[in-house]
Amino acid sequence: MPDSQAKSAALAQLGAPAGNLGSIDSGTAGLLIASSIDITLVLDSDGTVRQATFAEPELARETQRDWIGQNWGDTVTVESKPKIQELLREAVSEKPSRWRQVNYPAVRGGPDVPVRFSVIRNRGDDRIIAVGRDLRMMASLQQRLVEAQQAMEREYARIRDAEKRYRLLFQLAAEAVVIVDAGNERILEANPAACTIIGRDARKVAGSTFSDLFDSSSRLTAQSFVAALRVAPRVDNVHVQLAGSRESLLLSGSLYRQESGSHLLVLLSRLGGDTAALPSEKASVLQLIDRIPDAFVVTDADRRILFANMAFVDLAQMANEGQIRGEPLDRWLGRPGVDIDVLFGNLGSHGTVRNFSTIFRGEYGATEDIEVAAAEISTNGRPCFGFGIRPSGWRTGKDRLGGRQLPRSVEQFTDLVGRVPLKNLVRETTDFVERLCIEAALELTRDNRASAAEMLGLSRQGLYSKLHRYGLGDASEADDRAND
Repeated sequence: MPDSQAKSAALAQLGAPAGNLGSIDSGTAGLLIASSIDITLVLDSDGTVRQATFAEPELARETQRDWIGQNWGDTVTVESKPKIQELLREAVSEKPSRWRQVNYPAVRGGPDVPVRFSVIRNRGDDRIIAVGRDLRMMASLQQRLVEAQQAMEREYARIRDAEKRYRLLFQLAAEAVVIVDAGNERILEANPAACTIIGRDARKVAGSTFSDLFDSSSRLTAQSFVAALRVAPRVDNVHVQLAGSRESLLLSGSLYRQESGSHLLVLLSRLGGDTAALPSEKASVLQLIDRIPDAFVVTDADRRILFANMAFVDLAQMANEGQIRGEPLDRWLGRPGVDIDVLFGNLGSHGTVRNFSTIFRGEYGATEDIEVAAAEISTNGRPCFGFGIRPSGWRTGKDRLGGRQLPRSVEQFTDLVGRVPLKNLVRETTDFVERLCIEAALELTRDNRASAAEMLGLSRQGLYSKLHRYGLGDASEADDRAND
């Protein structure tokens, strides 16, 4: 077969480079060596360097000291000297030696310069030719690979420690937690607290369908709960009943992604479990607070809502308390950037606040004038704030203005038409309304003039000018700045 014979002949020629390259002249051979070799050394038979050639000037600057006339082994680092001796011994055979890596100390400091050498004895004389390849690029890649591997190992250790903490917290948590696959609605994990509520062993709970945990009357609700979690980041307060025991539970949960899949973290809470340990009188008080027509809300020190009754939920135009819990109070209460700071400032100074007039902003844009009564308590060393909110429309205009009322009725003003110039009527009315607004702002802020100026949309200097004009107060701007 001619093709097989040609292939065999070609393979035989690959093993005989001398026959293939024997016709190349010395100039071509030199160019070939120069293009493929980074360092060429010409040595005496005893290893003394007689000539050194570098392919790149940068490599020469990095490695070369005065090599000419020195023994080759004296130019490398200590650990490379035995390799040089082995290379020189192998050169006696007049065959190319094995490639060995030796290191040169860097002239300008820094890491050693690695070079891979092979040697061969020249047939015409006793000289030895050593050819070397620069391994700095390879060493840099190896160093980066080692650093990347170390970084991965550190990250793996960090993730492994985080997983240990998560597992420990998951097992010891008093809250009943169930992890559900959002795709097929099967339970992946359940902690011991959840298994206790469900009344099954953890091995039997894992792998079962989530809705099968509940009574037939609640399965549709549980399925709707899972469907809502797939499209919403959080769903709270879904009432279901367990299968078998028919115990009432509240479901809340959130959606998260892991390993390109969606999972649901579901909390199971016994209905009324928060008030079961309370005396019956206190439990009744909590139920009454939830049902009173006036809005009531409790916040933490960060002004985030911990509890809100149904009246507050209705006033905020929300669907349930779960949508409100954890949100900042100033999302609905007060004029942005003004009232809430004044309200909490008075709470911090006096502990209680009465008849604080402000506005309430519903979720869909509705606003209503309200009055707030608030108090501060401390539980376990942490401050907690309670706010009672009621619309102010039930009070008359005279009561809302602190007993002040306009001195003239509309009829009295119209009787003055023709006897008093219009500009005088307008100026008198404007001045009175302006003074009334300033007095109301000072009353709301408990004479805090910086807050009053902000509430009125005035500069502090403008407010002081109007106070002086209407003879309100005797403190100067410099005195207030000293008190700030």
